[in-house]
Amino acid sequence: MSADKQTSWSYTEGLPTEDEVLLRARERSFELGVATVSPGVAAALTVLAAATKAQTAVEIGSGAGVSGVCLLRGLPETAVLTTIDSDVDHLRAAREAFHDAGIPGNRTRTISGRAADVLPRLTDNAYDLVFIDADKPSYLNYVEQAVRLLKRGGTLIINDALDQDRVSDPAIRDETTTTLRKVGKAVRANKQLVSAMLPTGSGLLVAVKK
Repeated sequence: MSADKQTSWSYTEGLPTEDEVLLRARERSFELGVATVSPGVAAALTVLAAATKAQTAVEIGSGAGVSGVCLLRGLPETAVLTTIDSDVDHLRAAREAFHDAGIPGNRTRTISGRAADVLPRLTDNAYDLVFIDADKPSYLNYVEQAVRLLKRGGTLIINDALDQDRVSDPAIRDETTTTLRKVGKAVRANKQLVSAMLPTGSGLLVAVKK
């Protein structure tokens, strides 16, 4: 990355101003050892959620509430977010963040369990938005499930799709990076999807189901 591009990336990531709700959510995530979305990604999630006007959304990986709050702030006031996480402490932190943000309880549904077990139980073609930010080895499975869950016109958002700039380096062949390369190829090859890679954070892969 050239110095100018690195400066622009840093400027973009530093541009969003986060309120006390998000700062407290980030503190909880740090205490729990949870990796959360960057401020740039957080802002992008709110914008993308607002653009979709989604009424039903699924979040795979709670991020201790940071990403969920950002999604809910962009979604219509009648929208419902389903958050899936295998760690009950992460879900408890997410619920605290939702409460701090003044989000009514009927707008969120938190499900404790492995996403690989929970997703198949969700209804086909019933969701307007799916956000994936969980265990990287399972991303291919999550993408497959997400395409099934999404309505026509629904939006898929995949966080960390560039794997800290490792995906673009063919010399790096570790399991996580290789999986994320396969995810990118699978999304691009899927005829049901139109997609674009956004360089925000560590890469946001965004796709719409045709």
